[in-house]
Amino acid sequence: MSQVIEFLTPRMVGRRFAEHAIPLELLTDLAVLEEMITEVAKWCYLQDNPKRKRLPKGFTNGVSLKLFGVGKGSAMLQLSMVVKHPQLIPGLAQTYYEQARTQLINAIDAAEYDEPITPHLPSMLLPFFDRLGRSLRDDEAIEFAPQAANRKARLTRTTRRKLLLASSQVQELTEEVTLRGSIPEADQGKMTFELQIINGPRVRAPIAGQHLPTVLDAFNGYKQGVCVLLQGIGRYDRYERLQSLESVERLSLLEVNDIAVRVEELKALRHGWLDGKKGFAPDKAGLDWLTEAFQRNYPDELLPPYLYPTAEGGVQAEWSVSTWEVTLEINLERKRGEWHALEMTSEKEEEKSLNLDESDSWQWLATEIVRKAGGEA
Repeated sequence: MSQVIEFLTPRMVGRRFAEHAIPLELLTDLAVLEEMITEVAKWCYLQDNPKRKRLPKGFTNGVSLKLFGVGKGSAMLQLSMVVKHPQLIPGLAQTYYEQARTQLINAIDAAEYDEPITPHLPSMLLPFFDRLGRSLRDDEAIEFAPQAANRKARLTRTTRRKLLLASSQVQELTEEVTLRGSIPEADQGKMTFELQIINGPRVRAPIAGQHLPTVLDAFNGYKQGVCVLLQGIGRYDRYERLQSLESVERLSLLEVNDIAVRVEELKALRHGWLDGKKGFAPDKAGLDWLTEAFQRNYPDELLPPYLYPTAEGGVQAEWSVSTWEVTLEINLERKRGEWHALEMTSEKEEEKSLNLDESDSWQWLATEIVRKAGGEA
């Protein structure tokens, strides 16, 4: 008969978990967590019994971690240890699995507070963090001690990296990546392609069968400026330089005037871009805001504008819609836009100031683009 023991209640923190739900991509972390706890438990036993070279027979047989539910409070995972035949080694598995849990929590906590990590976990076990927490985003964390008043042992992208680099065995680490770029080279024989990242290096990636048509379309359209959006796993060196792509999960063609692609190109500008002396480079944080604002507010079905830098450090969006020429001069610092529309046959002009930090202004803009294209207002 199985024995079920409450074991761990890690709390997922971040916007993706606000509905008390866990994205499926994060479930792979749970499998890694079970594997890691098991290996740490073995290490703990051998540390307590230095004269032994082997574990007791059946030490981990029939022992597993299972998800029994997702509780409230962002998303609280309810993990339990299940021991199928506890009478074989009474209490031994539970003792060392619980000790492993403590060591894991202490190591994560040490990383968060820049304290020594290897007193809690040996260098040889730290590479497990290459797969644990890999799908976390910048605003997310896993709290392994959520009930603690202060030190909650938060695994974040930053602490995960500290844990990995604390191991002398780790020369490369992997991260989830979202990249935009072009494909100047593809090798169907080796089933690989080269991705030229916008404002970044050229890296090699494997071609999965389902992505081959997209790779070939992008390769054939390379000279016409065709770009792709890639989501996958990138391999980095210890200095945060992308070396290659381990896998490609999603690959799709982008529109010629894709906003995010154009913004990445604008980020490469430096002061003096206009003639060597004039022309302020747009603020990178302001450009990130602009990308997010378009993604959040501008309907996908509408014609995207072409974006140009302005000499003052702003951005000008331009549309050619039916007989109308439309511009929106965007002040990135003030998050405001000056709308100007010119009807080419009648020379009728329209102007309006917009607060681009408000969704109503974006709704008005989208409605005007539809109306001027001859659609319904």
